Amino acid sequence: MQDTYELSVAGLKRDLPICPINDKVSIAAFIMFSDVELTIACAAELGRIVPEHDVLLTAESKGIPLAYEMSRQSGKKYILARKSAKLYMYNPVAVDVKSITTANLQTLYLDAHDMDYLKGKRVLVVDDVISTGESLNAMEELVRKAGGNVVGRAAVLAEGDAARRDDILFLAPLPVFVKE
Repeated sequence: MQDTYELSVAGLKRDLPICPINDKVSIAAFIMFSDVELTIACAAELGRIVPEHDVLLTAESKGIPLAYEMSRQSGKKYILARKSAKLYMYNPVAVDVKSITTANLQTLYLDAHDMDYLKGKRVLVVDDVISTGESLNAMEELVRKAGGNVVGRAAVLAEGDAARRDDILFLAPLPVFVKE
């Protein structure tokens, strides 16, 4: 039987499977996909604490349910940074990112139309979990290139050392499990 971590967030409890990243480090897997109750509750809680903004920005793919629900609840548009350039994208702009949950270097892309939309806007960067902050950094670089202004960084969970950061808003900490 797989070990689990009991998470309490936004008034709900969930048992998260603990998954190894390597021989010494494991993380609790937090997946919002298909958990509509959790997504709605977390979006509402974050919506109460985030600064005023014009638009939300998230990265594909685990931040999508949260950004969608925050957008639905607030009436603010959300924009998605894609992990590959799509045929329908017009002059995509790219930024590289290395995430803790992905083995290889990734690239985030925004369409030129989305870049134009972000220009001069107050942008709230959102994700499901902030760990190393590399995805946040990549999204912020896209906002900078677009001429937008990042007014906040928000996530449901701050994993490991990220919970000590004072530049992010989050609902609950998430431990990293290290074998000695």
